[in-house]
Amino acid sequence: MKAVISIDYSNDFVASDGALTAGEPAQAIEKDTVRLLKDSIGNGDFVVFADDIHEANDHYHPETELFPPHNLIDTTGRQLYGQVQDVYDQNKHLDTVYWLDKTRYSAFAGTDLDIKLRERHIQEVWLSGVVTDICVLHTAVDAYNLGYDIVVVENCVASFNQTGHEWALDHFKNSLGAKVITY
Repeated sequence: MKAVISIDYSNDFVASDGALTAGEPAQAIEKDTVRLLKDSIGNGDFVVFADDIHEANDHYHPETELFPPHNLIDTTGRQLYGQVQDVYDQNKHLDTVYWLDKTRYSAFAGTDLDIKLRERHIQEVWLSGVVTDICVLHTAVDAYNLGYDIVVVENCVASFNQTGHEWALDHFKNSLGAKVITY
């Protein structure tokens, strides 16, 4: 069994009017992301929907100075984008589908993700979502430091910074030993 981690594929990061949107590049991966998620759920893989969560007026969070408010609690911006929300809604009752609130770039930082993976004897993590050179990258670095085998699904990651996106794909392969595949 592997884990597929869908990172921050929310309205604020993907929709055209999202607060911190990657826009068209993120929207372009929706179809492949949905296929990856559906196939993984159908195969009995552990599928994690890791979604950024923030509070309004949180002056202590390190992102406050870097980015506009985004993925705020109880807003439509925090909901998953498009058909990815449908995949989650249709399968959230399964014990192989897990919702994970995260407050930092990495899906591992301050969460129980490592525990959930080790309980299931999972060694390989497949990463998808946005933003390639921020949250996907930091999740990959933590996965590497925790000893996981990493697969980044290139046609299921996107960024608002094409240069950063390409740099991160290279970094996954050459610094983290990840496999970068097309699904």
